[in-house]
Amino acid sequence: MCKACAVIVAGGKGKRINAGINKQFIEINGKPIIYYTLKAFQRHEDIKSIVLVAAPEEVEYCKTEIVQKYEFKKVTYIVPGGAERRDSVFNGLKAVESSEIVLIHDGARPFVNSDVITQGIKFASLYGASSCSVSPKDTIKVRDENGFSKETLNRNSLACLQTPQCFKYDIIYKCHEKIQGLQNDFTDDTSVVEYFGHHVYLYSGDYRNIKITTPEDLLVAKSLLEED
Repeated sequence: MCKACAVIVAGGKGKRINAGINKQFIEINGKPIIYYTLKAFQRHEDIKSIVLVAAPEEVEYCKTEIVQKYEFKKVTYIVPGGAERRDSVFNGLKAVESSEIVLIHDGARPFVNSDVITQGIKFASLYGASSCSVSPKDTIKVRDENGFSKETLNRNSLACLQTPQCFKYDIIYKCHEKIQGLQNDFTDDTSVVEYFGHHVYLYSGDYRNIKITTPEDLLVAKSLLEED
């Protein structure tokens, strides 16, 4: 298996969760959310290193209260994030060393499992870019400018993307380098490589691999931990 590095983006404030602190530091069963996220990559044998991207004012806290406290030995760098998510990702990519594959993952997705990580590395090695995804459970409508339903989309052709999003390092680094200064609204990293003509292979993710965004997500997270 290729040498792989995980870039964990953990600088978001999580305004929708309204907790008064970075949502990654909210505790579930006595441990912060970011603990569970880092643990998943720390335990995976194909992940050789981890770059943690934190808010600039939280870098030292992450070093002492997360990485050192919980002995995450694979974390090689803790780097400050930027103004936008894509700036934070680029800062993380610049700290990656000697890795053929890089997995970019949301710090607030603590339930990523080993198989999803393994498959992401495999398909990124084969195709250059890959992302885990799940099929939408609900009917998806297109709404017109007046609020009326205009079209029903075929769920079989739709995918709800999760992270990790996985890439050959040279591809994702060069693409992020090229978008510096562009005003395009790139919502994720697959959008960045697709902008330059790269194809992204979508493989099966896991419905448990939720991103903690709202207070309701915290309740789900607690239930998932109790199941493990």
